[in-house]
Amino acid sequence: MDRLLDGKAVVVTGAGRGLGEAFAVHAARAGAAVVVNDIDAELAEATAANIRAHEGRAVASGHDVADPDQAKAIIELCAGEFGSVDGLVNNAGLNYEALPWQDDPARVRALIETNVLGVVYTGMAAAQAMIEHGRGGSIVNISSGASLGQRKLGAYAASKGAVASLTYSWALDMEEAGIRVNAVCPLAHTRMVWKSERSLRNCPPDRTPGRIAPLVLFLLGDGSRGITGQLVRCNGPQLHIVGQPYLKQPILERDVWDSDSVQRAFDEVFSAHLEPYGLEKRVPPRLRKWMEGAPLRSA
Repeated sequence: MDRLLDGKAVVVTGAGRGLGEAFAVHAARAGAAVVVNDIDAELAEATAANIRAHEGRAVASGHDVADPDQAKAIIELCAGEFGSVDGLVNNAGLNYEALPWQDDPARVRALIETNVLGVVYTGMAAAQAMIEHGRGGSIVNISSGASLGQRKLGAYAASKGAVASLTYSWALDMEEAGIRVNAVCPLAHTRMVWKSERSLRNCPPDRTPGRIAPLVLFLLGDGSRGITGQLVRCNGPQLHIVGQPYLKQPILERDVWDSDSVQRAFDEVFSAHLEPYGLEKRVPPRLRKWMEGAPLRSA
């Protein structure tokens, strides 16, 4: 696995530090030529210089993925420097905690532009380059378990849910072109974790970004051929597939639904089928009330 990415050219966004830096460094050690992108150009250059100092191939990019022209320029830099674009890791992202009624619209907009539009713009450009070069490729989007719902992370969770949905759709669109599209939901001890006491409790310092990198390398490499449209979560010791949304039974049908019939559907049928919500799997109040009021029965 040491030369897993020999002969491949890979772009890693948000690679100035944290997870992105780990992905870029490990990709270079695995034989890839790497475009190290970060909006902080000095950090990008420092990561690229570190790779070159260890006999790897890397160039730095200070482009902003949230701007479509700059996102395209990142991909063009890879093609121009290394002759192809074989892999993209859409890692650049913002995060913060806020209650919905205390959030700031400007901060929400900046997060969505980076976490969602940045993934879209860079992915579109990479897919076009991969198709033009005729070699196929692999796109690895960085989503999050927060997409299942997490307190004080509404905007971030929504952005990562969008990345998950985008991954499913792009996998369908790009399969025939030979492009795999998967997403990783990582949990590692980074700056994003430092901002939250809850996250710090759940993610000790030994869960370094480097522990997530082997999964990303696998998805970039040829060993993952035939794997697409998947969300894969890794928190260091645990590795698993994240289930995708589905249409839950029972599915009720009638010619026309009115408010009264919808009420009856929930009172008589759906109340027993309500889904626990959020990453903590909180039971909905109606079902919780029913469960708390139910008499205990012995087997």
